[in-house]
Amino acid sequence: MNISEKILAKASGKTVVQPGEIVDAKVDVIMVHDLTGPLAIESFKKIGVSKVWDNKKVVIILDHQIPAESVKMAELHKMLRKFAKEQSIRLYDVGEGGICHQVMPEKGYVAPGALIVGADSHTCTYGAFGAFSTGIGSTEAAAVFATGKLWMKVPPAIKFNIEGAFSKYVTPKDLVLHMIGKIGVDGAIYKTVEFTGQTMREMSIAGRMTICNMAVEMGAKNGIVEPDETTRKFLETRVPSGKVDIEQWKSDADAKYEKTINIDVSGLGPQVACPSSVDNVKPISQVGDIEVNQAFIGSCTNGRIEDLRVAAKIVKGKKIKTGVRALVIPASQEVYAQALKEGLVETFTEAGAMVCGATCGPCLGGHIGLLASGEACVSTSNRNFIGRMGSPQADVYLASPAVVAASALTGKLTDPRKLEA
Repeated sequence: MNISEKILAKASGKTVVQPGEIVDAKVDVIMVHDLTGPLAIESFKKIGVSKVWDNKKVVIILDHQIPAESVKMAELHKMLRKFAKEQSIRLYDVGEGGICHQVMPEKGYVAPGALIVGADSHTCTYGAFGAFSTGIGSTEAAAVFATGKLWMKVPPAIKFNIEGAFSKYVTPKDLVLHMIGKIGVDGAIYKTVEFTGQTMREMSIAGRMTICNMAVEMGAKNGIVEPDETTRKFLETRVPSGKVDIEQWKSDADAKYEKTINIDVSGLGPQVACPSSVDNVKPISQVGDIEVNQAFIGSCTNGRIEDLRVAAKIVKGKKIKTGVRALVIPASQEVYAQALKEGLVETFTEAGAMVCGATCGPCLGGHIGLLASGEACVSTSNRNFIGRMGSPQADVYLASPAVVAASALTGKLTDPRKLEA
């Protein structure tokens, strides 16, 4: 079996599972946030169960529209706080956590071999730690609240075998955009995507999270990387037990895959996903002379400290182009604190960028930094759908933190390597 099949077999009490098989799986952890939590609670109450199945395995994280930007959202936040208090559920409030997909591993809710579901499509991020993690709907979340279980069809698997070394200012974000451009937004619908190869084994946790985060953008049920010493090093001071099992969560040598796609990153350059589909990917050299009004560095895809370091290195001692709004939003309070400690916030501020507290920000067009009609934004986030970040007449270009930082300085989509030429 491959690693995903092994996790689903364990979760359903079986020794072996096959692609296409329906299993009744026990969930290890479930997460909801301020957009999906209220409907989950309403649905849970309709079921007629008074208590969630295990309050230690339910996590609520306020992140999408914090601090509340409207009375309506303030009321929903109030509802979530009340429910959390009634059920003794851990809720990460404004100023405590940050973006859910960064907070979950930071706070020790993610571990190799776990089955984690979340009422958010980018829950697949935790595959970076060797967990089977996937997004579900709010009503499904309500059912998990009540039972701790969820039926699931075992997905067939696609393997990406990644080899080679990245060139300067070429990052895992460029790799995952390249992969999505190659396979398409429907290339892995309801499939496991397993990322393997020497490049993945040498990649940081932050890079693995970026890649697994965007597995859903190729339609995948989950994305996953085999856990290793890098995984253990990140998690062992965060999980409650202090023990991280990386040994048994490996794909067997004879594991079956629907297909294997080999990629060598050695010749890869910066990539851009052009409006208005994530698979409309081109090398930046082929995008043309595109002026931008806003540059956004943040989100659950690229709001980590490594991302901020790369961007700060590029803008340090320079000024954001007049007429460009540059927004920098760390993915969590932990990342924000580290950025302060390293002087990155000062660097961004002196360059003319606005640095905000940890939140999803403009990624989903709900709060902070929305676009007007006719405007263009280059963003480190994960979606460029029509209307995603504000006006349906605005354009969103997806790129790496290095490309976004370079573009903020020039006012147009820019290959960061050209700034050093």
